[in-house]
Amino acid sequence: MAETAPGVGCFKANYAVERKIEPFYKGGKAQLDQTGQHLFCICGTRVNVLEVVSGTVLQSLEQEDQEDITAFDLSPDDEVLVTASRALLLAQWAWREGSVTHQWKAIHTAPVATMAFDPTSTLLATGGCDGSVRVWDIVRHYGTHYFRGSPGVVHLVAFHPDPAHLLLFSSATDAAIRVWSLQERSCLAVLTAHYSAVTSLAFGADGHTMLSSGRDKICIIWDLQSRQATRTVPVFESVEAAVLLPEELVPELGVKSPGLHFLTAGDQGTLRVWEAASGQCVHTQPRPPGPRQELTHCALARAAGLLLAITADHNLLLYEARSLQLQKQFAGYSEEVLDVRFLGPEDSHVIVASNSPCLKVFELQTSACQILHGHTDIVLALDVFQKGRLFASCAKDQSIRIWRMNKAGQVACVAQGSGHTHSVGTICCSRLKESFLVTGSQDCTVKLWPLPEALLSKRAALDSGPILLQAQTTQRCHDKDINSVAIAPNNKLLATGSQDRTAKLWALPKCQLLGVFSGHRRGLWCVQFSPLDQVLATASADGTIKLWALQDFSCLKTFEGHDASVLKVAFVSRGTQLLSSGSDGLVKLWTIKNNECVRTLDAHEDKVWGLHCSRLDDRALTGASDSRVILWKDVTEAEQAQKQAKQEEQVVKQQELDNLLHEKRFLRALGLAISLDRPHTVLTVIQAIRRDPKACEKLEATVLRLRRDQKEALLRFCVTWNTNSRHCHEAQAVLGVLLRHEAPEELLAYEGVRAALEALLPYTERHFQRLSRTLQAATFLDFLWQNMKLPTLPAAPMAP
Repeated sequence: MAETAPGVGCFKANYAVERKIEPFYKGGKAQLDQTGQHLFCICGTRVNVLEVVSGTVLQSLEQEDQEDITAFDLSPDDEVLVTASRALLLAQWAWREGSVTHQWKAIHTAPVATMAFDPTSTLLATGGCDGSVRVWDIVRHYGTHYFRGSPGVVHLVAFHPDPAHLLLFSSATDAAIRVWSLQERSCLAVLTAHYSAVTSLAFGADGHTMLSSGRDKICIIWDLQSRQATRTVPVFESVEAAVLLPEELVPELGVKSPGLHFLTAGDQGTLRVWEAASGQCVHTQPRPPGPRQELTHCALARAAGLLLAITADHNLLLYEARSLQLQKQFAGYSEEVLDVRFLGPEDSHVIVASNSPCLKVFELQTSACQILHGHTDIVLALDVFQKGRLFASCAKDQSIRIWRMNKAGQVACVAQGSGHTHSVGTICCSRLKESFLVTGSQDCTVKLWPLPEALLSKRAALDSGPILLQAQTTQRCHDKDINSVAIAPNNKLLATGSQDRTAKLWALPKCQLLGVFSGHRRGLWCVQFSPLDQVLATASADGTIKLWALQDFSCLKTFEGHDASVLKVAFVSRGTQLLSSGSDGLVKLWTIKNNECVRTLDAHEDKVWGLHCSRLDDRALTGASDSRVILWKDVTEAEQAQKQAKQEEQVVKQQELDNLLHEKRFLRALGLAISLDRPHTVLTVIQAIRRDPKACEKLEATVLRLRRDQKEALLRFCVTWNTNSRHCHEAQAVLGVLLRHEAPEELLAYEGVRAALEALLPYTERHFQRLSRTLQAATFLDFLWQNMKLPTLPAAPMAP
């Protein structure tokens, strides 16, 4: 393999999470505040508060019991939020601060299914799965009413908009609407006209009219004075929510005459406006292309002039109420993310293909989301052309589509094609220029699709609809599903990877077979050409990545490290390193030269199907079955700079420490050594103090002038020194100073003092036993010396 790598210093060493696109709504209730600036929605054990302008989650509110949230409601004055959990606890929140102000037991014998505030924001009604309705005073924190008599789950409660009436409405599984009087503490009436579950209640401005909707495909207008149904409007769809429109003329919505008009949302997936008097539909929202998306919720924020609609696949749509013009889109939950790509000349956007026929495009800077309709079945794969504005998608509906993003960031479908006889599972765009794309399918064939000139011209009209693509070449390539196709950087070669355990190399544009890469023990999930070398990388379900030479089809290297299937592989660092993702939820960074796994990134909890690198090679994008899309940033240079700065700082501090010791400024030296958190350096300072002629006085004076946190650190270091017989004397000297001059109460208040004492005791006893033995031996030696009597030497003869 040709060595075209830059120096080792150019290798990547680490990535860090820069941004996460995570689920924030998994079904259930969602609610706008009165100003339309905040959106509240349930996500498992939390209620998330979104800022509508930016799409960011401001607060994520979770109760102490960490159980799933079953119901919540925001008070009409936008001040109080109450949540109910599966553990039968109710929590009252100051939601802007994210704090619980009050918590109490729901007393229901089954979870709370619904709740609603009264117009004064002081009373809260809860409907339970036990068939009961309770009313709470949230100012004085006590239960005021308890209503029984509803069969089954009470899934809907609503107060009359006029607080003077003191009326509460509820509906349970018997499809009846019960009217409760708070004053008389009894049921005033049971309104029976629906034949299926009642899904919403709305009240007219006069206070005497009520609208109810149901899954029995009718909406009913009620006179609350006579408590009789005055009009039944068949709407020909199972209605999940109905909203009464303000009584004013709105020609854009077909409201051209005075009188009651209402809007419905249901299983047909479109918003429709109805005239109550005639029962006629006066306006129908245009339906987006693709399969029908059932609407599960609809609510009107009158003061803000916004309408919130929610689809069955957890997309939240904000409309301008007077015109039904789409203002904002939010993707609440993406289920299983199957592929991700950077989009735009500067990688300003991200495309996400999830377990849905819709594509989601996120702008990274503002979190704005576009939901693209077109495919009729789950989108399986994506790829982007070189310039970054044109991208392609393929799906289970056996079709492909080409999309274009304009300079304003808006995306539209500009071309489509079909011809495969099974799901199209992989797609790859030409590399040098926008000239063609290649698809691989479960029908074991590969098709080459040239891009028509009309599509590439700058004056191409989008109003005429998508251009039809025609396949130029079709080739049966494998005996089993084709999971991956890749086009070489020069556009002359095509690689295919299949479930039949082989990869094959083909000459373009006629798809002539050049050779077969055999060696994997299980099917291949991904093939990728090196950007510089004549090398092909393959990722397999056998848990390995292999590099192959294009000249002789031999295996050059095998990378082992994933515990399960390797699903994607990509070249980084100018072809000298690899990024791989697997079904073990891990992303690994490999250096090709030495087969080393440099880093393992663990941020996903399930199969990582999508992996893509940015144009500048400084960021990576991953998407997984855990519904998360994660943007990774290359932090190698930042970490190296940080490490170098730390080393320089250590050198400067070490020099300063040496100077202080030389000048015998022991207090500053000891404080500096402790701040470096290096026990051996602190030991050196203590040893220097003990070498001074006045060691005891100097040590006491120095240790006692330290701050408390420095003394705590010194005590920790003493534990380390005391384990070694060579350094135990310094440890005992410091310990002696602390024990002699610090009050026992102050010592006990030190952080970790008990654990330190427990660690000091056994070694201290051992040191004293050794010293005792040494002392005994020395005493015995002295005794022997004193008792040894040397014979008197004879006097030397005197000289004559």
